[in-house]
Amino acid sequence: MIVTTAQLYKVAYKRFAVGAYNINNLEQTMGLFRGTMQSKAPFIIQLSKGARNYTDKLMLEAIIRTAEQIFPEAIFAVHLDHGDEQTCYDCIDSGFYSSVMIDASHESFEENMAITKRVTERAHAKGISVEAELGMLGGVEEDIRVDEGHSCLTNPDEAVEFVKRTGCDALAAAIGTSHGAYKFQGKQGLHFDVIKEISDKIPGLPIVMHGSSSVPKEEVERINAAGGTLDPSARGVDENEYLPAAKLGVTKVNIDTDGRLVWTRVHREFFRDHPEQFDFRPPGKIFMQAYADFIARKNEKLGSAGTLDEIRASMKG
Repeated sequence: MIVTTAQLYKVAYKRFAVGAYNINNLEQTMGLFRGTMQSKAPFIIQLSKGARNYTDKLMLEAIIRTAEQIFPEAIFAVHLDHGDEQTCYDCIDSGFYSSVMIDASHESFEENMAITKRVTERAHAKGISVEAELGMLGGVEEDIRVDEGHSCLTNPDEAVEFVKRTGCDALAAAIGTSHGAYKFQGKQGLHFDVIKEISDKIPGLPIVMHGSSSVPKEEVERINAAGGTLDPSARGVDENEYLPAAKLGVTKVNIDTDGRLVWTRVHREFFRDHPEQFDFRPPGKIFMQAYADFIARKNEKLGSAGTLDEIRASMKG
């Protein structure tokens, strides 16, 4: 059942975080639904601009609609990840999305607010929620590239003004995370002080954590052992920091890179061990189960596992 992100946030706020997972194909979709059913958790499906262009936006929508029929007990929202203004309007007008993210964080503070306000007004007219971004995360995500030297944490005082003037429903804050597989160096981690200050200044506002993959060392090592050349020093967010962040107001946690690592590991190992194979379905089956297990584990760390019945009850209230 597709619901609004607002409905999920209402139950989750300061209790647990809802996992937001990017999908690009049917194998990811099946693994995602199986994993959330396995862990009995609500979730958010994220479609990026790149994913919508990978095949066709209608193809992804059809895959999701079909999965909804196969897994009637699933409760989830559909979200546009990192949209520009025009893509947001396209998704708003489609009638398919629960929420959209307008990412104008690369613009000036005033221009970011102006763009976000326009998108918010158009979205709210159709009952759709808006996520905006303030501050800049380092790293790479599809066509978004920000050098670490130009990344900056969200200013809590600016966040107050931003939310008040734009009317956005959730804020993607720069709190120490980074996009892509090449994340933290040294002992960098989440800035819990910034999370708390934003939450204290804007009580009730769902904070969104982007770039939240953990880049497991084991996955990187297995990929490299099967012919990959990923940086073995790469690391991401400590999974044990998800729930403490959620207790402070982080209500949505975006996870994409880790899922790609699972896909790469499964396929590299399969074709290394079975060089005579050319059928993509056997590794696809392995991936769907591996991805389901991965999703279930993430939901446990997010604190959302086992909350599906509570979410369902809240829909009737």
